[in-house]
Amino acid sequence: MEVPQTLGLIAGNGQYPFIMADGARRAGVSRVVAAAFHGETLPELSSEVEAIEWMRVGQLGKMIKFFKAQSVTQAVMVGQIAPKNLYQLIPDLRTLVMLGKLKRRNAETIFGAIGDELTRDGITLISAISFLDHLLPTPGHVCGPTLRERDLADAHFGIEIARETSRLDIGQTVVVKKGTVLAVEAFEGTNECILRGGQLGHGDATMAKVAKPRQDFRFDVPVIGAATIQACVQSGIRLIAVEAQRTLLLELPAIRELCQQHKVSLYAVKAARTL
Repeated sequence: MEVPQTLGLIAGNGQYPFIMADGARRAGVSRVVAAAFHGETLPELSSEVEAIEWMRVGQLGKMIKFFKAQSVTQAVMVGQIAPKNLYQLIPDLRTLVMLGKLKRRNAETIFGAIGDELTRDGITLISAISFLDHLLPTPGHVCGPTLRERDLADAHFGIEIARETSRLDIGQTVVVKKGTVLAVEAFEGTNECILRGGQLGHGDATMAKVAKPRQDFRFDVPVIGAATIQACVQSGIRLIAVEAQRTLLLELPAIRELCQQHKVSLYAVKAARTL
């Protein structure tokens, strides 16, 4: 992939936009600019980029106008938009026209359509793991306590179940214990799944998170961050299983420290498909 002079961030919540900005600069990007969203993007991002434009979720026309003014030819979606904001957006005219063309409205179709609109204006939406290869784990033990044989069995079982629920478009995260499925993620999100499963596991459960079989890494990347580890600690999850090379480990130093401190193991299972 050609490294652009200016990279546009479509910046959601959390630390992801900050980490992408740093990774892009390390890769040789000269300028990073951000389309930021009220109620989502952390205000501190303004001091980490060369230019920032604040807008509501749904102001696609304003975002494209900003990117073109900043000579952006490549943009990347980083950080989540809360589902309530995505489904309760107040669209501008360009967004209304875009939504009117969709036969089905869900996160995947909406984000895909945004990518198409950007392309029409000469802006390529790139993979959200661009410039972040160093944060993709290789197969095997990543950090935390060494795994026992039954831990490995639950890690592989959890990944197998999560791949199936993901294939059915139900959710990408499950919680298991000793070959039993305790919780499956749905619309409520990963943290609620962790909470329910951890409570049922009574302090000794495994969380597994995978990518979708046909994951579009431009706007939907499995992510583990410090907040994920903290949620697992609070819920009694002692093992996290992810897919190697298909999961971003954001805030990696903090992840390692939290896993060591709270005796949570992080393990990467070889992916069924590579990127």
